[in-house]
Amino acid sequence: QVQLVESGGGLVQAGGSLRLSCSASTNISSLNNIAWYRQFPGKTREWVGGISNSGNTLYADSVKGRFTISGDLLKRTWFLQMDSLKPDDTAVYYCRYQGRTWGQGTQVTVSA
Repeated sequence: QVQLVESGGGLVQAGGSLRLSCSASTNISSLNNIAWYRQFPGKTREWVGGISNSGNTLYADSVKGRFTISGDLLKRTWFLQMDSLKPDDTAVYYCRYQGRTWGQGTQVTVSA
């Protein structure tokens, strides 16, 4: 069963950028069926965006225009490019593959 390893989190000032990576442990047939979520302290995980089964890339309204999802099939890796970051984006970010496999999460902290 595929496992996901995330990286790229960290501390950034408001207005800055970060790129998160989510790498699969085994070969994947396509970049579809990946989703990114985030979890604020004391809250349930919320959907940030993803690539659907049909290949459509969708985003939550809160990140639309600031975040971009992409991937590299040969590297078995997806990316979440986050620009114009706000303190309200501070959360633990997770990737999820095929609706069932979660990454371990990576902390993103945006300072004011």
